[in-house]
Amino acid sequence: MQDHAPLPMTTLTQPMRLIQGNGVDVGKTIRFTFDGRSYTAHPGDTLASALLANGVRLVGRSFKYHRPRGILSAGPEEPNALVELRTGARREPNTRATVAELFDGLTASSQNRWPTLAFDALGINGALSPVFTAGFYYKTFMWPASFWEKIYEPIIRRAAGLGRAAEEADPDCYEKSNGFCDVLIVGSGPAGLAAALAAATSGARIILCEQDSLPGGRLRAENILIDHQPGWKWAEATVNRLRAMPNVRIMTRSCVFARYDGGTYGVFERISDHLATPQPDQPRQRLWRIVARQCVIATGGIERPIVFPNNDRPGIMLAGAVRTYVNRFGVVPGRRAVVYTNNDDGLRSAIDLYAAGVQIVAIVDSRPSSAHAQAIAQRTGAPLFPNARIADTSGYRGVTAALIRDNEGKDCRIACDLIAVSGGWNPDIALTTHHGKRPSYNYEIAAFIPTSNEEDLHVSGVAAGTMTTSGALTEGARTGHQAAVCCGFVEASSPPPTTPVVDQDESYGIVPQWHAMDAESGRRAGRAFIDFQNDVTAKDTKLAAQEGFRSVEHLKRYTTLGMATDQGKTANVNGLAFLAEVNGQSIPQTGTTLTRPPTQPVTLGTLAGPHRGLHFKPHRLPPTHQWATEQGAVFTANGLWQRAQWYPRVGETAWQDIVNREVNTVRSAVGFCDVTTLGKIDIQGADAANFLERVYINAWQKLPIGRARYGLMLREDGFAFDDGTTARLGENHYVMTTTTANAGPVMQHLEFCHQCLWPDMDVQFISVTDEWAQIAVAGPSSRDVLRQIVDPQYDLSNEAFGYMAAATITVCGGQPARLFRLSFSGELAYELAVPAHYGDALARLLMRVGAPFGIAPYGTEALGVMRIEKGHPAGPELNGQTTAHDLGMGRMLSTKKDFIGRTMAARAALTDPARPTLVGLRPLVAGTTLAAGAHLLPKGSPATAAFDQGWISSSAWSPTLGSWIALGFLSNGPARHGEIIAVHNPLAGTVTEAEIVSPVFVDPEGKRLHA
Repeated sequence: MQDHAPLPMTTLTQPMRLIQGNGVDVGKTIRFTFDGRSYTAHPGDTLASALLANGVRLVGRSFKYHRPRGILSAGPEEPNALVELRTGARREPNTRATVAELFDGLTASSQNRWPTLAFDALGINGALSPVFTAGFYYKTFMWPASFWEKIYEPIIRRAAGLGRAAEEADPDCYEKSNGFCDVLIVGSGPAGLAAALAAATSGARIILCEQDSLPGGRLRAENILIDHQPGWKWAEATVNRLRAMPNVRIMTRSCVFARYDGGTYGVFERISDHLATPQPDQPRQRLWRIVARQCVIATGGIERPIVFPNNDRPGIMLAGAVRTYVNRFGVVPGRRAVVYTNNDDGLRSAIDLYAAGVQIVAIVDSRPSSAHAQAIAQRTGAPLFPNARIADTSGYRGVTAALIRDNEGKDCRIACDLIAVSGGWNPDIALTTHHGKRPSYNYEIAAFIPTSNEEDLHVSGVAAGTMTTSGALTEGARTGHQAAVCCGFVEASSPPPTTPVVDQDESYGIVPQWHAMDAESGRRAGRAFIDFQNDVTAKDTKLAAQEGFRSVEHLKRYTTLGMATDQGKTANVNGLAFLAEVNGQSIPQTGTTLTRPPTQPVTLGTLAGPHRGLHFKPHRLPPTHQWATEQGAVFTANGLWQRAQWYPRVGETAWQDIVNREVNTVRSAVGFCDVTTLGKIDIQGADAANFLERVYINAWQKLPIGRARYGLMLREDGFAFDDGTTARLGENHYVMTTTTANAGPVMQHLEFCHQCLWPDMDVQFISVTDEWAQIAVAGPSSRDVLRQIVDPQYDLSNEAFGYMAAATITVCGGQPARLFRLSFSGELAYELAVPAHYGDALARLLMRVGAPFGIAPYGTEALGVMRIEKGHPAGPELNGQTTAHDLGMGRMLSTKKDFIGRTMAARAALTDPARPTLVGLRPLVAGTTLAAGAHLLPKGSPATAAFDQGWISSSAWSPTLGSWIALGFLSNGPARHGEIIAVHNPLAGTVTEAEIVSPVFVDPEGKRLHA
């Protein structure tokens, strides 16, 4: 240990800031606000260090009891100091102040309090702590039942949660990237840097990830000399040496949060969180997928507190964190300090605080007296209390005194404003458990350590249970060298490189004291906190054991121990140690929970990366989109497709009038609609017909070349999957169409059937949806219009090219095309397909040649109206809950062949006539709206589920009939035509009477489409 003379306090606006600090630039000043008050800080500060520098100790409230809380740690394990950063669209809740880098103009605010942080009305919960014990939510809010929705739930919802998420869209962008290396080093403390240097000098490709903004790890926090220079300077020199190597990449602000199979690691990089706003095109955060042949985990350790009554007051901090604020940030968290420890490492805080000018008013060591502790007490002038404990503390918004109880039970109250506590260090082994390997308990260091190294994983330093800097350097060099050997860059017989020399002796010497509870302080166990964020106390842990929750997994879920945003990093081991004592077991017998990815919070934006908005759900544009835009079309989303919904003309403002005009145009003259979005699958092969026989319910073997047929597919459970037409263009060549929504799923279904069910079939298929622009031309004059385009050698007469005909033709003087005589509107209609890049030209040509015939484009809304008028099922009817019988297609089910879904479709429940079956509905008053989703009940029956007999699936105003019409499903529907039914719309609060009719409203004989 170096000896230091006390340094004077500065007289700046930051009353707790010292002159020096190896991680901040005191030559520059920046400003920030916390809860509306302005403060000063310096570049390199975190929000936590800046608040402490300005004398702010109260930073938050606990989740359940709303007790005042201060800063406990100096790293990502922080359970107390959760704040909201920024405002507006960039507001970020639940940010740990200990890792939030400060920038000029940062706005921060406390959370989980009302109306103010200093006076939180919900602090009354602390007085109700006898009620809010472990599992209280399982035992309360049960009676009376009617209170749940009216009283309990609203109150709980208002009280739940911590910070407030932004209400506006996130303005920042995020990225995903991949990295590859021979050796991944996790952590840049002494072990990580030694490992990186050893592996890098072998020539291996190295990626070194450090979650902090500055490399060095604990070397930034300790007054330790390596090779006769401060440890942090040695770290800087080593990092500079590594940066100069072409085979090394150092990634700061990069947290390795997950370890997956195959040497794959998830890394969360904070690129511009330390800036007010990212630079143009600069991502805020980036998600890395790094694949490494070998990995060295040098993640260090996490200090744990000691459990004692009222151990949560602001000003009670981890001893290692205190040293971080003193040495790295030049900040002292208090002026009168008590150091409470069960190990030699905690005694370092007394030395460093004393050197910073802080009065050490007591050293409380739970171990028997030692020469080392006595020497430190003598050096700092502090009274030493060996074999002692802190039995209680005083203060409200900050600690003001500690009640020290010696081994004989004598109490001594000492005034203080800082208590630095060290209950020992837990190796940070989270990444080593992601493959399910359980750690083992090491009695020598009173902590869990990794059980064994795996072939591609090496653990070194404190993470491996090596608790000294010299040991970490040696072990880091050894594991880095071993990783290089495993990658083949170094011979196994070669020795690891020499390591630098630590200039002073170190010791750890822990004698575990998990809690400071005795018979008297046990009465205050309800205020002895194990999990600070979730307010889990020693009393809660004991109660859980008494009620039978003796497993660590049960304890976690019953008490919420370790389930807060910090995942119990400072609490879990203390909790299971307390449980072991209550159960009369050893800690190894009690066991521990395992961690799952992520080890630290990762934002949803980072996980999503660029896949948001149109990058997540891009628009697919049909070939006529540009032309439709020029026509002033109104577009609607149909899956990913943007389709024209209707085409308004000058002076038309009401969409219903536009749709009525489009429908009337098709019924009386001619119209056209882009139907490119329908799925198109090209099927070829000697077994193509046989393949279709197996996926469709109807027959296909005898379909002639040049003809198309309607088909229905079932799922394996017998329910309808998709419908469409398939045309035979050649002996072994078919083109299948699907619904727009199921284009992808049907293709997947066919691939599955071929690859898994019938791999021996000679059949191939490929999606050609994007290869062909397909336009439906419908109406009495559609044949006349097409004759202006189709080359004259093709006869379009009804006799030569009748309904359901299909052919490969040419248009416009030799341009290859396909023509299908299909009708979704019920009119004489065709679908003309041309290569996709001609789709726009085809639309413009149709408008020109069709002008003498009164042609007009129509959108999806008019298309939907006409298909309802003709009773064609579509998405609302093919909803995954209907069968062929429900759709009125039972006679299509072939009895002469097998097909997917045949056996299940024959179940009695699916063929019961009482099942809701497709019907048409027409209101008794033509202008009365029939709404999709309305329920069908017998006329005059009570509006209860017991009388519900069906529902409306699709509805529209029919300009052809001058009435509202609907398709729906009604129990025993086909036998009830002519019956009057009650249509209940509970959302609108209306009941309408309608007549049950055939689902085919227009041209039931089919004369028009056969014209």
